[in-house]
Amino acid sequence: MLFKNLREQIDATLARDPAARSRLEVVLCYPGFHALLYHRFAHWLWQRGWLLAGRFVSHLGRVLTGIEIHPGARIGKRVFIDHGMGVVIGETAEVGDDVTLYQGVTLGGTSLTRGAKRHPTIGNGVIVSSGAQVLGPFRVGDGARIGAQAVVLSEVQDGATMVGIPARPVGRRSDPTTEPAFQPYAVCGDIPDPIARALNGLLDEVTSLKARIAELEQERAVQEPALDPASGEQRSLRLVASSGGNGTDSD
Repeated sequence: MLFKNLREQIDATLARDPAARSRLEVVLCYPGFHALLYHRFAHWLWQRGWLLAGRFVSHLGRVLTGIEIHPGARIGKRVFIDHGMGVVIGETAEVGDDVTLYQGVTLGGTSLTRGAKRHPTIGNGVIVSSGAQVLGPFRVGDGARIGAQAVVLSEVQDGATMVGIPARPVGRRSDPTTEPAFQPYAVCGDIPDPIARALNGLLDEVTSLKARIAELEQERAVQEPALDPASGEQRSLRLVASSGGNGTDSD
Protein backbone atom coordinates (compact mmCIF):
# COMPACT_ATOMS: atom_id res chain seq x y z
CA MET A 1 0.00 0.00 0.00
CA LEU A 2 2.81 2.42 0.86
CA PHE A 3 4.59 1.88 -2.45
CA LYS A 4 1.29 2.15 -4.35
CA ASN A 5 0.60 5.53 -2.75
CA LEU A 6 4.13 6.71 -3.54
CA ARG A 7 3.74 5.67 -7.16
CA GLU A 8 0.40 7.51 -7.39
CA GLN A 9 2.03 10.58 -5.89
CA ILE A 10 4.87 10.51 -8.42
CA ASP A 11 2.50 9.91 -11.34
CA ALA A 12 0.29 12.82 -10.21
CA THR A 13 3.32 15.10 -10.33
CA LEU A 14 4.24 13.90 -13.81
CA ALA A 15 0.68 14.43 -15.03
CA ARG A 16 0.39 18.02 -13.75
CA ASP A 17 3.87 19.38 -14.42
CA PRO A 18 5.16 19.19 -18.00
CA ALA A 19 8.62 20.15 -16.72
CA ALA A 20 8.92 16.79 -14.94
CA ARG A 21 10.67 14.35 -17.27
CA SER A 22 10.97 11.19 -15.20
CA ARG A 23 9.94 9.55 -11.94
CA LEU A 24 13.53 9.73 -10.72
CA GLU A 25 13.57 13.48 -11.27
CA VAL A 26 10.39 13.83 -9.20
CA VAL A 27 11.85 11.76 -6.36
CA LEU A 28 15.13 13.67 -6.28
CA CYS A 29 14.20 17.24 -7.22
CA TYR A 30 10.63 18.07 -6.22
CA PRO A 31 10.26 19.72 -2.78
CA GLY A 32 6.49 19.26 -2.85
CA PHE A 33 6.96 15.51 -3.09
CA HIS A 34 9.54 15.58 -0.27
CA ALA A 35 7.26 17.70 1.95
CA LEU A 36 4.44 15.20 1.59
CA LEU A 37 6.77 12.34 2.53
CA TYR A 38 7.82 14.18 5.68
CA HIS A 39 4.18 14.90 6.45
CA ARG A 40 3.08 11.28 6.06
CA PHE A 41 5.64 10.25 8.66
CA ALA A 42 4.92 13.21 10.95
CA HIS A 43 1.17 12.53 10.77
CA TRP A 44 1.75 8.86 11.59
CA LEU A 45 3.65 9.89 14.72
CA TRP A 46 1.00 12.49 15.63
CA GLN A 47 -1.85 9.99 15.42
CA ARG A 48 -0.03 7.68 17.83
CA GLY A 49 0.40 10.36 20.45
CA TRP A 50 4.05 11.15 19.77
CA LEU A 51 3.24 14.82 19.37
CA LEU A 52 6.68 16.30 19.91
CA ALA A 53 8.28 13.80 17.54
CA GLY A 54 5.64 14.61 14.95
CA ARG A 55 6.27 18.34 15.30
CA PHE A 56 10.01 17.81 15.00
CA VAL A 57 9.69 15.81 11.79
CA SER A 58 7.30 18.45 10.44
CA HIS A 59 9.77 21.20 11.34
CA LEU A 60 12.58 19.30 9.66
CA GLY A 61 10.49 19.03 6.51
CA ARG A 62 9.81 22.77 6.63
CA VAL A 63 13.51 23.59 6.94
CA LEU A 64 14.44 21.35 4.02
CA THR A 65 11.55 22.17 1.65
CA GLY A 66 10.16 25.58 2.61
CA ILE A 67 6.72 23.97 2.97
CA GLU A 68 5.03 23.94 6.39
CA ILE A 69 2.43 21.23 7.01
CA HIS A 70 1.25 20.70 10.57
CA PRO A 71 1.41 17.00 11.52
CA GLY A 72 -2.25 17.13 12.55
CA ALA A 73 -3.42 18.08 9.05
CA ARG A 74 -5.08 15.41 6.93
CA ILE A 75 -3.81 15.16 3.35
CA GLY A 76 -5.49 13.01 0.69
CA LYS A 77 -4.06 11.03 -2.21
CA ARG A 78 -2.37 12.38 -5.33
CA VAL A 79 -1.94 15.87 -3.89
CA PHE A 80 0.48 17.99 -5.90
CA ILE A 81 2.33 20.94 -4.34
CA ASP A 82 3.97 22.79 -7.24
CA HIS A 83 7.09 24.88 -6.48
CA GLY A 84 5.84 24.93 -2.91
CA MET A 85 7.90 27.64 -1.24
CA GLY A 86 5.82 29.37 1.42
CA VAL A 87 2.91 26.92 1.48
CA VAL A 88 1.34 26.69 4.97
CA ILE A 89 -1.24 24.06 5.97
CA GLY A 90 -2.67 24.36 9.48
CA GLU A 91 -3.37 21.77 12.16
CA THR A 92 -7.06 21.09 11.51
CA ALA A 93 -6.92 21.52 7.73
CA GLU A 94 -8.20 18.68 5.56
CA VAL A 95 -7.11 18.32 1.93
CA GLY A 96 -8.95 15.94 -0.38
CA ASP A 97 -7.70 13.78 -3.23
CA ASP A 98 -6.22 15.17 -6.48
CA VAL A 99 -5.75 18.67 -5.04
CA THR A 100 -3.14 21.06 -6.47
CA LEU A 101 -1.53 23.78 -4.35
CA TYR A 102 0.88 26.38 -5.71
CA GLN A 103 3.55 28.43 -3.97
CA GLY A 104 2.53 30.81 -1.21
CA VAL A 105 -0.83 29.18 -0.46
CA THR A 106 -2.07 29.36 3.13
CA LEU A 107 -4.77 27.12 4.57
CA GLY A 108 -5.10 29.04 7.82
CA GLY A 109 -7.29 29.36 10.88
CA THR A 110 -9.14 32.38 12.25
CA SER A 111 -9.83 31.10 15.76
CA LEU A 112 -7.72 30.65 18.88
CA THR A 113 -9.95 27.94 20.38
CA ARG A 114 -7.88 24.86 21.18
CA GLY A 115 -9.26 21.55 19.99
CA ALA A 116 -11.79 23.17 17.65
CA LYS A 117 -11.95 23.01 13.88
CA ARG A 118 -10.08 26.17 12.83
CA HIS A 119 -8.84 25.51 9.30
CA PRO A 120 -10.54 24.86 5.95
CA THR A 121 -11.55 21.58 4.36
CA ILE A 122 -10.50 21.37 0.72
CA GLY A 123 -12.60 19.08 -1.48
CA ASN A 124 -11.40 16.71 -4.18
CA GLY A 125 -9.89 18.07 -7.39
CA VAL A 126 -9.50 21.64 -6.12
CA ILE A 127 -6.81 23.96 -7.55
CA VAL A 128 -5.52 26.74 -5.28
CA SER A 129 -3.34 29.17 -7.20
CA SER A 130 -0.23 31.00 -6.03
CA GLY A 131 -0.52 33.31 -3.03
CA ALA A 132 -4.14 32.45 -2.29
CA GLN A 133 -5.28 32.52 1.35
CA VAL A 134 -8.10 30.23 2.48
CA LEU A 135 -8.89 31.24 6.05
CA GLY A 136 -11.45 29.66 8.36
CA PRO A 137 -13.25 26.41 9.23
CA PHE A 138 -15.37 26.08 6.09
CA ARG A 139 -15.46 23.83 3.04
CA VAL A 140 -14.13 24.49 -0.44
CA GLY A 141 -16.26 22.35 -2.74
CA ASP A 142 -15.06 19.64 -5.10
CA GLY A 143 -13.57 20.91 -8.34
CA ALA A 144 -13.39 24.53 -7.20
CA ARG A 145 -10.76 26.96 -8.52
CA ILE A 146 -9.15 29.62 -6.31
CA GLY A 147 -7.40 32.38 -8.27
CA ALA A 148 -3.98 33.84 -7.52
CA GLN A 149 -3.81 36.10 -4.45
CA ALA A 150 -7.48 35.51 -3.63
CA VAL A 151 -8.54 35.69 0.03
CA VAL A 152 -11.33 33.18 0.67
CA LEU A 153 -13.27 33.78 3.89
CA SER A 154 -16.45 31.75 3.38
CA GLU A 155 -17.68 28.47 1.93
CA VAL A 156 -17.12 27.78 -1.76
CA GLN A 157 -19.61 25.78 -3.81
CA ASP A 158 -18.63 22.78 -5.91
CA GLY A 159 -17.10 23.80 -9.23
CA ALA A 160 -16.96 27.52 -8.41
CA THR A 161 -14.15 29.85 -9.50
CA MET A 162 -13.18 32.46 -6.88
CA VAL A 163 -11.11 35.61 -7.39
CA GLY A 164 -10.44 38.85 -5.53
CA ILE A 165 -10.10 40.19 -1.99
CA PRO A 166 -12.34 39.08 -0.42
CA ALA A 167 -12.87 36.33 -2.96
CA ARG A 168 -16.09 36.38 -4.99
CA PRO A 169 -17.47 33.74 -7.37
CA VAL A 170 -17.03 34.70 -11.02
CA GLY A 171 -18.09 31.46 -12.63
CA ARG A 172 -19.09 27.89 -12.07
CA ARG A 173 -18.85 24.73 -14.12
CA SER A 174 -22.24 23.71 -15.48
CA ASP A 175 -21.70 20.11 -14.36
CA PRO A 176 -19.40 19.98 -11.32
CA THR A 177 -19.86 16.21 -11.04
CA THR A 178 -17.79 15.58 -14.18
CA GLU A 179 -14.02 15.41 -14.01
CA PRO A 180 -12.66 18.80 -15.18
CA ALA A 181 -9.56 19.23 -17.30
CA PHE A 182 -6.54 20.26 -15.26
CA GLN A 183 -5.96 24.03 -15.41
CA PRO A 184 -2.51 25.19 -14.27
CA TYR A 185 -2.75 28.00 -11.73
CA ALA A 186 -6.57 27.73 -11.99
CA VAL A 187 -6.43 29.99 -15.06
CA CYS A 188 -9.62 29.91 -17.16
CA GLY A 189 -9.97 31.89 -20.38
CA ASP A 190 -13.61 32.79 -19.69
CA ILE A 191 -13.17 34.39 -16.25
CA PRO A 192 -14.77 37.87 -16.29
CA ASP A 193 -13.11 40.83 -14.61
CA PRO A 194 -15.37 41.74 -11.65
CA ILE A 195 -14.06 45.33 -11.52
CA ALA A 196 -14.67 45.84 -15.24
CA ARG A 197 -18.12 44.33 -14.84
CA ALA A 198 -18.94 46.79 -12.03
CA LEU A 199 -17.65 49.76 -14.04
CA ASN A 200 -19.68 48.70 -17.07
CA GLY A 201 -22.75 48.54 -14.86
CA LEU A 202 -22.13 52.09 -13.63
CA LEU A 203 -21.65 53.37 -17.19
CA ASP A 204 -24.91 51.74 -18.25
CA GLU A 205 -26.67 53.44 -15.33
CA VAL A 206 -25.22 56.84 -16.27
CA THR A 207 -26.38 56.40 -19.87
CA SER A 208 -29.87 55.49 -18.67
CA LEU A 209 -30.03 58.57 -16.41
CA LYS A 210 -28.88 60.87 -19.22
CA ALA A 211 -31.62 59.53 -21.50
CA ARG A 212 -34.23 60.09 -18.79
CA ILE A 213 -33.06 63.68 -18.23
CA ALA A 214 -33.35 64.36 -21.98
CA GLU A 215 -36.93 63.03 -21.97
CA LEU A 216 -37.88 65.26 -19.03
CA GLU A 217 -36.39 68.32 -20.74
CA GLN A 218 -38.41 67.61 -23.89
CA GLU A 219 -41.63 67.25 -21.88
CA ARG A 220 -40.97 70.56 -20.13
CA ALA A 221 -40.32 72.30 -23.46
CA VAL A 222 -43.72 71.13 -24.77
CA GLN A 223 -45.57 72.26 -21.63
CA GLU A 224 -43.91 75.73 -21.53
CA PRO A 225 -43.63 77.08 -25.14
CA ALA A 226 -41.32 80.02 -25.74
CA LEU A 227 -42.94 83.56 -25.77
CA ASP A 228 -42.92 85.13 -29.28
CA PRO A 229 -42.32 88.94 -29.79
CA ALA A 230 -45.95 89.72 -30.83
CA SER A 231 -47.43 88.27 -27.68
CA GLY A 232 -44.84 90.19 -25.72
CA GLU A 233 -45.97 93.53 -27.24
CA GLN A 234 -49.62 92.76 -26.50
CA ARG A 235 -48.76 92.06 -22.87
CA SER A 236 -46.93 95.43 -22.64
CA LEU A 237 -49.99 97.29 -24.01
CA ARG A 238 -52.22 95.60 -21.46
CA LEU A 239 -49.90 96.66 -18.68
CA VAL A 240 -49.99 100.31 -19.88
CA ALA A 241 -53.77 100.25 -20.11
CA SER A 242 -54.10 98.86 -16.62
CA SER A 243 -51.94 101.68 -15.28
CA GLY A 244 -54.33 104.33 -16.70
CA GLY A 245 -52.16 105.41 -19.60
CA ASN A 246 -50.21 107.89 -17.45
CA GLY A 247 -46.87 107.17 -18.93
CA THR A 248 -44.56 110.17 -19.53
CA ASP A 249 -41.94 110.67 -22.17
CA SER A 250 -38.50 111.77 -21.22
CA ASP A 251 -36.36 113.95 -23.47
